[in-house]
Amino acid sequence: MQTFKAAFTAMIFFFSFFVISSYGADTRIGVVNIQRIVEGSSAGKKIQAEIKKEGMKLDADLKKRGADIENMKKKLEREAPVMSKEQREKKERELNIKVYDFKSLEKKYKETFFKFQNEKLDRMRKEILELVQDIGKKEGYHLIIQKAGVLYFPDSIDITDKLIDLYNAKF
Repeated sequence: MQTFKAAFTAMIFFFSFFVISSYGADTRIGVVNIQRIVEGSSAGKKIQAEIKKEGMKLDADLKKRGADIENMKKKLEREAPVMSKEQREKKERELNIKVYDFKSLEKKYKETFFKFQNEKLDRMRKEILELVQDIGKKEGYHLIIQKAGVLYFPDSIDITDKLIDLYNAKF
């Protein structure tokens, strides 16, 4: 009786092993490196150039205003000994107002820049997601995951280059 139970258990185990392994053979998994698509696609390079240009424009304006404040500060230090107390206090107030305005503008520019950058990259991510879903449906993938959360995967399941080519063709 025990041999029958052991044989029956072994048969069930053997059968379930083949069922599970045959199910897994049909499963297609893909891995995508989003960062590489952003850096490697022509649209991504264009977006990065736009972001860099916007950042440089804002930075140049801040540098110009910062230089104006530095010049104003040096002039005040140079002329302070010969100024009356009222004139010096007035110039110091003007300088403090300019410094405050500069800091406010710097904060505003940072917010503007990050908003601009996020809008551009979010739009691109949505386009990439659409492509990933299309490729998943058309090519029968069961799972496509982002490389950022994966510790190991064989190169054979990396579909990043395919997505870069499709993205370049579509956008």
